[in-house]
Order: sequence, then C-alpha cells, then structure tokens
Amino acid sequence: MEKLIYLDSGATTFPKPEEVYVAMDKFFRCCGVNPGRSGYDLCMVAGSKVEETRKLLTAFFNGTDPNRLIFGYNATDALNLAIFGLLKEGDHAITSKAEHNSVLRPLYHLCKFGGVEVDHVPFDSRGFVDPNEFARRFKKNTKLVAINHASNVIGTVQPVGEIGKLCRERGITLLVDTAQSAGKIQVDMQKMNIDVLAFTGHKSLMGPMGIGGLYVREGVEIRHTRAGGTGVRSAVRTHLDEYPYRLEYGTPNLPGIAGLNAGIKWLLKEGMSKIHGRESGLLRMLRDGLREIDGVTLYCQDNLDNHIGIISFNVEGLEAMDTGTMLDVDYSITCRTGLHCAPLVHEQLGTDKIHGSVRFGIGPFNTAEDIQAAIKAVGEIARIRLKQKSC
Repeated sequence: MEKLIYLDSGATTFPKPEEVYVAMDKFFRCCGVNPGRSGYDLCMVAGSKVEETRKLLTAFFNGTDPNRLIFGYNATDALNLAIFGLLKEGDHAITSKAEHNSVLRPLYHLCKFGGVEVDHVPFDSRGFVDPNEFARRFKKNTKLVAINHASNVIGTVQPVGEIGKLCRERGITLLVDTAQSAGKIQVDMQKMNIDVLAFTGHKSLMGPMGIGGLYVREGVEIRHTRAGGTGVRSAVRTHLDEYPYRLEYGTPNLPGIAGLNAGIKWLLKEGMSKIHGRESGLLRMLRDGLREIDGVTLYCQDNLDNHIGIISFNVEGLEAMDTGTMLDVDYSITCRTGLHCAPLVHEQLGTDKIHGSVRFGIGPFNTAEDIQAAIKAVGEIARIRLKQKSC
C-alpha cells in the first residue's frame, strides 16, 4: 500500500503530535476520575488539569477571566449554546453566506420556530465579506452578529476586527466561530472586539475529538438552555448562574481536556506563526500547481493574502465525489468532497448544482512532497477526463 497523504486537515488534524497521545494515555491511566465531585487527591489532580487548561486557553485567546472559559464538546455544541442562549423572539441576527451549518442551522431553527429574524451577508468574488454590509443591516432589534473567522470551504479569513468594532459601537454581541482559525492564526478577543468565541479542539489546536467550548466576555450573559449536574452546590434547585458552571453540564471530557492541553503546549513550543508560514508556502505551491492544469477550476484563490491552508476545486466533467474517490483509491490521497456542511457558500459559488467541490486541507505535518504528489494526481485525473471527453 502506498503511503497515505493526508490532506483533510480542514475536517480534523491527523496525526496528532506524539505529546497529545502520551498526555491522554498517561492522564487517563493515572487520574481518570471525576473532577470537582469529591476531595480526595486524584479528584483534586483531575480538577487542577481542568483549571490549568482553562487558564491556558484564556491566555491563548487573550481573554481575562479563566472562569469564563467554558468546556463543551466541539464548536457546534458551543455555537448552539451561544446562539440559543443569546437570541429570543423578536430579535434580529446577522450572519454571512460563508458560514458552516453549526451557525446556519441554529439560526434557521430560531427563524422558523422562534420568531427571530436573520439576515445573510454575501461574500465577494475573492471570498471576503464587507464589514459595512453588516452595518447596513443593523436594526434597533439587532442583538447578534455570528461569523466564522475562516471559511472551511475557501479558506478566506474574514475581517473580524473591523466587524467587531462596528458591533461594539452599537452594543451588538459578536459571536465568532474559530473552528478553522484557532491554532492557525492569532485570535485576540481584545483586539478583535469579540464578545463570544467558539472553538474546537480537534482541528488546528491539535487536540482530540470531543472537546471544544466558548469564551464569554465579561458583561455578556448567555441564558441557560440546559440544566444538570455541576458537582458543586447540589442543593440548589436551579442550574447555577455563575461561570463556568452556568454553561457546563455534567462530567466533562477529561481525557479530551488533557489532550487539548498538550496540543496547545505543542503549538506554543513549535510556534504558531512558524507553522502557519510553512502551511502558507505549501498552499501557494498547491494553488500554483492546480491552476496550471487544464480542466481544473479553483474557487476564491486568486490572492492568497488572509487565507488559511484550505483550497477547493473541481475537475471539469467530474463530480467532486468521483474525483475524491480516484484520489483515494488510485493515489492514496485523502480529501473532503461535497458541500462541506456550508451550503450557502456553494450556492453563491454555483457549485451546489454540481454537488459541491473537492477540498484539500493542509496541516502542520504535510510536506512539499505531499503537495507535489497531489498536483500530479489531480493533473493525471484531469488529463484522463479530457481524453475521455475528446473521444
């Protein structure tokens, strides 16, 4: 079997740093008990790992209070907590057409069943939204702007800081989905005027699946939409109001927190800007190679400024799924095909009519050899298709 070339880091990074595997195994074996539910030594050790990771993530995002760092299961879980907890009947929300279903579906649900009005800002031909288009849609009842920092389809990094400034001036809450950006580029809550930040651990933060969460800025309150155990003040009949318990429910994913802790420390040791610089070089190599191939169409890749290492394309005359199958079966190259849980992106690009696109996601362990192999493989697939078409 050929060596697997993994180019699906937009879905999840793989492999993880060795330190992550070691940390999870060691921690789970040594102190895999329930934190905060008793006072014996192992319980205290488990709890200290949770609190250490809260502090680590708070500093990573330039927050100010670790107690407002909330652990959940992934970005989708976190975004649901935020969106359903921030909006109510009669409110108005604004998002973009570049969003993932983790934002689109909760907003659609509230629009259809909860009396919330929702506007969608389109992106331009380069893949970027205009901050002023958000401002033009502000109303007296606008309570929330929800936007992803980086697109999981076309890799564009949106001007969150400019949007945040406009929102802060109007007292509108800004919720940012950092699923694709956190760990690749700097996310600074203070500089970007972010009120609520959603993150996931299993992508570029280099942690495992099943761990993610929110950071909620002081002064922003999210209503309870769930209730359950917290391990403290159990006699209180209602769910606790204070953070972090306000938005945490039941036993946390402790092995996931330990793995995320190790993943962030690996990132800090390796240098996030160094990793991003290397990935950007590989992205440019990939873009330049693919656009030289007859029959290949790229989307929003003309200028790679403010991009992460994600690129989407199609081979003329082929369904994206068929291209992906050939890359997998014939070349041992992984990719992601289809609508990528972001249907409005594909509707605006027109790729919804051809069932989406092929997506390559570059990760920290990819090499120039991986990229060259991918270019060669796509070139061979495109030439075969063009030859078939001419017969």
